[in-house]
Amino acid sequence: MIKAVIFDLDGTLADFNLDYKTVRTDVKSFLTKEGLPSSILSTRESIFEMLKKTEIFLKNNGKSAEVKRIREKALRIAEEHELEAAKNTSLLPGVRETLKALRKMKLKLALFTINSEKSAKYILQRFKIAKFFDVLIPRNRVRYVKPNEEHLKVTLDALGVNPEEAIVVGDGSSDMKCSRELKVIAVGLPTGISSLKELINSGANYIITSITDLPMLIEDINKLQKK
Repeated sequence: MIKAVIFDLDGTLADFNLDYKTVRTDVKSFLTKEGLPSSILSTRESIFEMLKKTEIFLKNNGKSAEVKRIREKALRIAEEHELEAAKNTSLLPGVRETLKALRKMKLKLALFTINSEKSAKYILQRFKIAKFFDVLIPRNRVRYVKPNEEHLKVTLDALGVNPEEAIVVGDGSSDMKCSRELKVIAVGLPTGISSLKELINSGANYIITSITDLPMLIEDINKLQKK
């Protein structure tokens, strides 16, 4: 029986309009100024992958004490971009109606996002949808973000549900991958970063083309589980 729904934010509930390439370029520039070799960093990888390399490099060079400061500063740079983009964010079609419907079904709702807490809360409050969510787990609440399963595990624990009692809804392969690791039902929504093929290859159990299809899908899943 499904008791909780865990959503991604950007590309799933809202169109963030964030220029990821600029964010990565600015973070890379900061890291190189801090002494990281430019050759080990790439703007084709996420800022979290860059920070992972940064941590390894600093520890290998006897600078473990610098890891926390540099990580926090890099994430502040990203947050500045996120907050600016949040001003121009739009809620995707059908989101509010779907959240209302899920609440009527007595489901717990959570948000797990690689965005900062500040930018995520700004969007939830701006569109007046914060009231629908029981739990928010942004990047600063975990050590490792999705696709690492820690991000999803922390969210499940905060909701107080088991993996088999939840579903994850997201537009990215990272959402599907961490769901697969913890055996949580993964619902792919090809409205954002990943293609239909990428979502399926990453472990999506179901694909919906509109978020408004979600309540009916959950009812169907519950019927199947009762058999």
